[in-house]
Amino acid sequence: MQLHISPSLRHVTVLPGKGVREFIKVKVGGKRVSYRMLFYSLLFFTFLFRFVFVLSTVDTIDDETKCSSLGCFGKRLGPRILGRRLDSVPEVEMIYQVLKEPLDQDDLKGRNDIPQTLEEFVAQLKNTNLDAKAFALKLREMLTLLEQRTRTAKIQEYLYRHVASSSIPKQLHCLALKLANEHSTNAAARLQLPKPELVPALVDNSYFHFVLASDNVLAASVVATSLVQNALRPQKFVLHIITDRKTYSPMQAWFSLHPLSPAIIEVKALHHFDWFTKGKVPVLEAMEKDQRVRSQFRGGSSAIVSNNTENPVVVAAKLQALSPKYNSVMNHIRIHLPELFPSLNKVVFLDDDIVVQTDLSPLWDIDMNGKVNGAVETCRGEDKFVMSKRFKSYLNFSHPLIANNFDPHECAWAYGMNIFDLEAWRKTNISLTYHYWLEQNLKSDLSLWQLGTLPPGLIAFHGYVHVIDPFWHMLGLGYQDNTSVADAKSAGVIHFNGRAKPWLDIAFPRLRQLWTKYINFSDKFIKGCHIRAS
Repeated sequence: MQLHISPSLRHVTVLPGKGVREFIKVKVGGKRVSYRMLFYSLLFFTFLFRFVFVLSTVDTIDDETKCSSLGCFGKRLGPRILGRRLDSVPEVEMIYQVLKEPLDQDDLKGRNDIPQTLEEFVAQLKNTNLDAKAFALKLREMLTLLEQRTRTAKIQEYLYRHVASSSIPKQLHCLALKLANEHSTNAAARLQLPKPELVPALVDNSYFHFVLASDNVLAASVVATSLVQNALRPQKFVLHIITDRKTYSPMQAWFSLHPLSPAIIEVKALHHFDWFTKGKVPVLEAMEKDQRVRSQFRGGSSAIVSNNTENPVVVAAKLQALSPKYNSVMNHIRIHLPELFPSLNKVVFLDDDIVVQTDLSPLWDIDMNGKVNGAVETCRGEDKFVMSKRFKSYLNFSHPLIANNFDPHECAWAYGMNIFDLEAWRKTNISLTYHYWLEQNLKSDLSLWQLGTLPPGLIAFHGYVHVIDPFWHMLGLGYQDNTSVADAKSAGVIHFNGRAKPWLDIAFPRLRQLWTKYINFSDKFIKGCHIRAS
């Protein structure tokens, strides 16, 4: 085939081969077109329309269950070319409409004809000739039933976890009783802590001072042991343990019988502080009011679980709000550190569900730049589940009092391992701000936030936080087990925040070992209360 184009671009000639007469001749720029061109054009378009017609009309055979390759292609392409819709589209829309219609849960009660599994559903489809609507109705019933059962199972799981995390394991109760008995019968369990010659170190700012508030003897022992064992200069470490009246005797007995020399340990109960009386400490009054409001506002765990409309995640949050730890004085005591230790300039506060894995003395070398609270941010990091917390994660920004004062996207920070510059703190109104917002939350029926001491802490320390390296505080070991053991071992401090505390049966086994390594399971008190590594 040969193609000839005239120099003026007005004639195009196509020849089938050399020596053969002209096959198609088109006058491009002129007013005339050859009859031969017109004939072949009509022939081409006739063939095109016949092809489209075949594609759009060839349908399935054998009860519309099979189709030829050409027919299937025609069904897909033909309607698109001609702007037509498939006849099956209305059926699909009808199925969507049926599935979107709400189904009353009472309609499913007592029904035994609803498929329980996918296999049963497929079997019913094979045995009965269902049209599209009947298929959609049956599918909706099955999905609704399974959704109800899934929701019930999820809420039961949250309820059991709430009960397990709120209760005192019998092993810990046994340990406290045995130590209390030892305190009353054994003079060695009533030793003054620390020894008289070491008392001046309690107010000496040349030492590294740590504060631990806890009513859990076993948890406090792990924090203290891990702190001292990993210290490069333990003789310069002073650990101030604050507890309540009922736990004071067991706590003193344990650390009297299990000294961590050369570190200095002080055990003190709240009633040993002269100023810590109901008339002087606003947090105690706020806690009493909080208990009354929660008892009326929440209605207890049974009322929360009986709500059939709320999302299980919301139910879990409300159950967590009932946890005793969120209304414990041990949890609120950190806001009074300047009053508790008026002679100290800087302390590191430790929660009782942490494990120290490195020497913490370098924390005193961190320049706080005039800030009060040295903390790890929780809004950025590789673990998107744990390190994704901002103010909106804790505060209710649908309330105008919160929305008008704070930024929902501001990065949150973590309690659990905090450096507190008490000198800088005493120059601020942080404690007053904390109590003011506690009162506002009570007045609004707990609508500003629902649980914990972190939300009022985020508010009170707003503008006073110095961000420290995440190495010093790894979070989340108590509410998700995605953290690898290798990553956890590489952190300076690991925190079992969440329900799955390491001293509970619901703890994650592979992470719990990082905590149990600091327990001497051959100790007579530990063995006597059947406390085991797993």
